[in-house]
Amino acid sequence: MFDTGAYEAVYLCEGTMEEKNDGFGWARIPALMACVIAPIVVAGWCGAIEAAPRLIDLTYTFDESTQVWPSNPPFHRNSTERGGTDTEAWYATGQVVLSEHAGTHMDAPIHFAQGQVGIDGIPVEQLIGPAVVLDVRAAVGEDRDYRLSLADLHRWEAAHGAIPAGAIVMMLTGWGLHWSDRERYFGSATPDVPTTLHFPGFSKDVAEFLVAERHVSGIGIDTPSIDYGPSQDFVVHRIVNGAGLYGLENMARLEEVPAAGATLIALPMKIAGGTGAPVRIIAIVP
Repeated sequence: MFDTGAYEAVYLCEGTMEEKNDGFGWARIPALMACVIAPIVVAGWCGAIEAAPRLIDLTYTFDESTQVWPSNPPFHRNSTERGGTDTEAWYATGQVVLSEHAGTHMDAPIHFAQGQVGIDGIPVEQLIGPAVVLDVRAAVGEDRDYRLSLADLHRWEAAHGAIPAGAIVMMLTGWGLHWSDRERYFGSATPDVPTTLHFPGFSKDVAEFLVAERHVSGIGIDTPSIDYGPSQDFVVHRIVNGAGLYGLENMARLEEVPAAGATLIALPMKIAGGTGAPVRIIAIVP
């Protein structure tokens, strides 16, 4: 039988906080979370009410080919399996070794800002928010070291309105096309030498604007770093992390997320004091 309590959660979208008893023990849920979760629950139980939103996984699979920052150890996994026979039941386990900044990952504020929180200290409210995607693939085609500009932001806002507080702003460069080729992905014939790298990133002006004027929760990109390849001072990291915000790097399938209207959920591994962590990123598209 359909649980009308769960359906009631849909109406939380109209408020900021509401008291509801929905059969799951939810109480005082932020309206944004209710707007995201409730339609999925309703559609799953009663598809005739409304179609389920599309879910897009923006995370690369971790394996031996996972891209890591120069000098960081590669991802490695050992596995053990046994059984699966008539005389012994199946059992499997494994161990992994990886950098906190390997593959699709989240940079914690402490990464470039002394005294800021580690990955485990980021409030969960910051891990979900409106998705803002700025498509600069054309500009990157002309300049592989392109940096997102204020003009790019103003064009987006002219089309979609002001970037909302709590948004997660992502730069779509098209760099994911090079994911499987380390030299092309890092823009260098010597990809393990940090001073030789070339790829797009955010600019200092944009980072300052998003932090001070738009009060975003975080930023993300489909390249190895939120700073562009030639950067040696990592000023974007320092501005964003210094404001207590995070960066998402090596994002996958970002071209499938609309410029506006989606919701992003980014859930990192909760490592005590971690400077970063692998993160599973999902876009929810109505």
